[in-house]
Amino acid sequence: MDNIVKTGNISIGRGAALVLISGPCVIEDYETSFEIASFLKELTQELGIPFIFKASYDKANRTSINSFRGPGLVDGLKILAQIKSELGIKILSDVHRITEVERAAQVLDIIQIPAFLCRQTDFILEVARTGKLINIKKGQFLAPWDVVNIVKKITSAGNKRIMITERGTMFGYNNLIVDFRGIKIMQDTGWPVIFDATHSIQLPGGAGASSGGQREFAPILARAAVAAGADGIFMEVHKDPDRALCDGPNSLKLDDLYELLSQLVAIRGVLA
Repeated sequence: MDNIVKTGNISIGRGAALVLISGPCVIEDYETSFEIASFLKELTQELGIPFIFKASYDKANRTSINSFRGPGLVDGLKILAQIKSELGIKILSDVHRITEVERAAQVLDIIQIPAFLCRQTDFILEVARTGKLINIKKGQFLAPWDVVNIVKKITSAGNKRIMITERGTMFGYNNLIVDFRGIKIMQDTGWPVIFDATHSIQLPGGAGASSGGQREFAPILARAAVAAGADGIFMEVHKDPDRALCDGPNSLKLDDLYELLSQLVAIRGVLA
C-alpha cells in the first residue's frame, strides 16, 4: 500500500503535505462553530496546510451525566452541513451508535470511530460499509500493533480508506503517555497516522466530574509527532478555551495557532 488516502483534493499520507484536522470539541452553536471553521480555513490557506474541520454533534462519552453533549444528531448535522456548504471545506465528526451511521454518512466526509469504540466489531463494520474515509482513534488501552485487527475489520467490509489516530496510552490514574514509536509501528500497517496533540495531554476524569488537561504541553507533543513522521495533526481549538463547554483544559486558543502551525510546516519540510 502507498499509505495515501484522499478526501476530495486532499491527500493524506506518505509524501503528501501535513494535514490539519481541527475544530472545537463539540458544536456549541452555529455561530461559534462557523467562526472557528472560518478562522481555521483562512489560517491554513495562508500557510498552505490542507484542512479538515472537526466538531462533534454529540459527545456521548462525557464523564458526568450533567456534562454538555452538544445539539444532537439532527441539529448537529444540519450545522455541519451548513458550514461545509458555506465554507467549502471537508468535515469530520465522531459517531457513537450504529443507528446514526447512515444519516451521518450523508453529511460527513470522514467518519471517526471513537477510541472507546475501536473494538466494537459490529459498529466498525457498519461504518466501513458506508465507503467513507474512516479515522480510527486508537484506544488508550491498546498497543500500537493492536490496530492491525481494527484495520482488518474495516477492510473485510471492502473499505480501504483508513486513517489511524494516536491519542496517547493510559498507564496510570488520570493520565496519558505518548510513545512516539507507535507512529512508525502503525504506519507499517499501510495507512496514514494522525497525531492527536490535544487529547494526548488530557487528564481523563482528572477534574472529578470532568476531564482535565495540560494544554501547555500540546505544542511540544505536536512538534515531536511531526518530527517522528506523523502524516497529520489533530487539535481541538477554541477562541476562549477556559469557557469552552467541552474539553477546554486541553484545547488550544485560536490566537496561538499561527506560530505553532508555522513550526509544524517547517519541521515537515525538513523531513520531505
